[in-house]
Amino acid sequence: MSWFVVPSHLRPDPATGVRHLQRAPYAGPVRAAGVNDSGHVRSFAARRGRVSPLTRERIAEYFPRHEIPQGPLVPVEAFGREAPVVLEIGCGHGAAALAYAEEHPDHDLLAVDVFTPALARMLAAADRRGVTNLWLHQGDAVALLRDRVAPSTFAAVHLFFPDPWPKAKHAKRRFVSAYTLDLLASRLVPGGHLLVATDHALYAAHARDVLAAHPRFVVTEGERPPWRPTDGFEAKGLAAGRSITEFRATLAD
Repeated sequence: MSWFVVPSHLRPDPATGVRHLQRAPYAGPVRAAGVNDSGHVRSFAARRGRVSPLTRERIAEYFPRHEIPQGPLVPVEAFGREAPVVLEIGCGHGAAALAYAEEHPDHDLLAVDVFTPALARMLAAADRRGVTNLWLHQGDAVALLRDRVAPSTFAAVHLFFPDPWPKAKHAKRRFVSAYTLDLLASRLVPGGHLLVATDHALYAAHARDVLAAHPRFVVTEGERPPWRPTDGFEAKGLAAGRSITEFRATLAD
């Protein structure tokens, strides 16, 4: 049996707008704890499930070409050129990552997620569309940033429609936190930026407060990236009548 890791992406309930866990068929207990090695609480939960034959085929064909190697990330070695590198955290099925890579062929886009079928689908789409500057890491973005990425590596970081963890008892699982902002600030180049988008009002208020409190970021609100397609959670949020909140946090020189 093959395994994939299912993140705690949430599916909006049409009646309430509240997202609920989208679960894989049950195949045993949770594989990974909710706390990583640094003590930071993960913003996703790892679960076991079966991989379809199509996904296995895509993994075999595309992952060797696009997955970054183990060890420290050295962009010129991993990507084969010197170019600005952009990180997308929680890329899902990759609609935004693909759009950015197509719009910016002179950049390299590193997409991070834990959901194997979604990553495989993204790479299959990249192959069909001739996108060669899209790369992937399957795993915990915080661990990647903390353990394998040197300071001043990324020109930008994208965080689109992260899990809002709406219950107060789960607030510590929200990705935007003082800890992750410190980490991102150290990995962005001076003048680099973090883009955050959410359709969840509570998460928007949380992100607004945490971003405003960070001394190294200058925050503006309201500008939607023109290259990002209306897809996935954004499309569902708009269809449900929810507004989209956009943040751009620029790292001060």
